[in-house]
Amino acid sequence: MPTEPGNPQDPARPAATRFGRRGALFAAGAVLAAGVGAAADELARGGRTPGRAAATGAPPPEAAIPFHGSRQAGVTTPQQPATHLLAFDLPQTSEAADRQTLRGVLGALTRTLATAASDGPPDPRLQGGGTTRLSSLVGVGPALATRLGLDVPAELAELPPFPGDRLDPARGGGDLLVQLCAADRWTLTVVAELAGTAAHAAGAAARWSQSGFLPRTAPGTTPRNLFGFKDGTANPDDAAAEQWVWGPPGAHQNGTVLVYRRIRMDVAGFAALPEDQRDRVIGRRAGDGVPLTGTAEHDDPDIYAKNPDGSYVIPATAHVRLTSPRLDGGARMLRRSYSYDDGPTDRGLLFCAFMRDPAQFTRVQNRLAGRDALMPYLGHQASAVAYVLPGAAPGGTLGDRLWT
Repeated sequence: MPTEPGNPQDPARPAATRFGRRGALFAAGAVLAAGVGAAADELARGGRTPGRAAATGAPPPEAAIPFHGSRQAGVTTPQQPATHLLAFDLPQTSEAADRQTLRGVLGALTRTLATAASDGPPDPRLQGGGTTRLSSLVGVGPALATRLGLDVPAELAELPPFPGDRLDPARGGGDLLVQLCAADRWTLTVVAELAGTAAHAAGAAARWSQSGFLPRTAPGTTPRNLFGFKDGTANPDDAAAEQWVWGPPGAHQNGTVLVYRRIRMDVAGFAALPEDQRDRVIGRRAGDGVPLTGTAEHDDPDIYAKNPDGSYVIPATAHVRLTSPRLDGGARMLRRSYSYDDGPTDRGLLFCAFMRDPAQFTRVQNRLAGRDALMPYLGHQASAVAYVLPGAAPGGTLGDRLWT
């Protein structure tokens, strides 16, 4: 977990035979641990069926989240209870042909996602329960951008290997990355199927998919990860996001870079530590999220404060210390991470962080890999980087500024 323990209150408003075998990833892979979908759906409806809400005079269903805009809603919308990530690869023939394929895939995804997010999606499976409240993002990977000479930020690059990485190529990477977010698993399962079918018909092949979820969390509060700690307290405010998350003025101003890491967590091993030791490993108190040097959750951790004996109040190996923006000239990532549960021995964090320059992640992860007291309880199993495209105007297509 290469940042200080995503926050739902985000500061800113991004070959037929192979598919037959892999396409099941997008339906089967969209299923979370038992009960997550029901809990998320309950949260989305406030515990009421639509009919009961009308009978009791409750507010009408929420409006659809607009798909079109200068920035993609999958980054700008407050974090939703559930997510589903999909990655695709494009064929490698000639640059001209592959560019044409990419245009077709981006066009298909734009139409599919815009329709699914609309007030009246035509698929009957998305009808009858109010709007889908779908938010999504689409990004392009560094290898594809280089291969096709796309207009992407110069900083976009694959991450270097880190000490301790045990990455499975089949679970990471990809030419295109799509993230879907909604309040319920049903919506994500259906839309993942629609997006996968549309991308395949336009020439893309499924690479991997992964589902994730958040705990039930009161509005305005920070969700917890499976270690029991609040996860995402120190996200940037609006001004800091313009400096560190979104691109500089120009062609990439409304784009950002997503760094994704699938991190298995040794939940039982960490839970076996005494409570005070767990707090020192993180640098915050588990109960209220307060840094060891503070009195409130959102107090800035003082990584230089010392005890009378000269030792640091926040230990030198604490996760919070090593991820502190003070060690990176104030640079912050926008974290929108999710938990995952793929079985009793495979549970953890889907780290999703947005930043202008992925070199920021590299600096942080190198510090963590060398000293973080949390590392014995983590295993980085998959990784991906993508340039999250600027949003699409009504009638436009995602990626229409990629072509130089």
